[in-house]
Amino acid sequence: MTTNLFLNSATYQLITGQAIDIATLLKFLQTTYQERSPHPQDYRHLQSTVDRYFSAQTPLWFVTTSSRKIACLWLGIAIDQVTGIRHPNIFLVYVDPAYRRQGIGRALMEYAQVWAKAQGYTQIGLQVFTNNQPAIDLYQQLGYQPRSISMMREM
Repeated sequence: MTTNLFLNSATYQLITGQAIDIATLLKFLQTTYQERSPHPQDYRHLQSTVDRYFSAQTPLWFVTTSSRKIACLWLGIAIDQVTGIRHPNIFLVYVDPAYRRQGIGRALMEYAQVWAKAQGYTQIGLQVFTNNQPAIDLYQQLGYQPRSISMMREM
């Protein structure tokens, strides 16, 4: 499936990801973690995450220019720990740094919300690094509110 995205006088394509795109998904995941993790390290574990969770039930979309993939959205399914309701969970929203602040991330988030509603879901969730203030700001603008705090202690 291909959809046109018209943003700031630019036209992009939104395409459905396939198994052949796993290397690109992994690259985008690794880049995200390298940019945002408070403790840079080896991210080989992300390969096992993709191997374990990528399936027909975890939709993947890419934003493309005429020559390459510049952004992606990957969804999974989670269970709300308070209500027990199954809902989409955003595993990854990634936009290449050269294309940020142009509305692509917002367009992907809005696409996820429309997709979730069309599938009959009543809520959608995500996690965000605490040091990713631009993403936190965007998510709050779109109506997302903190529901829990994930805490970690280094040993």
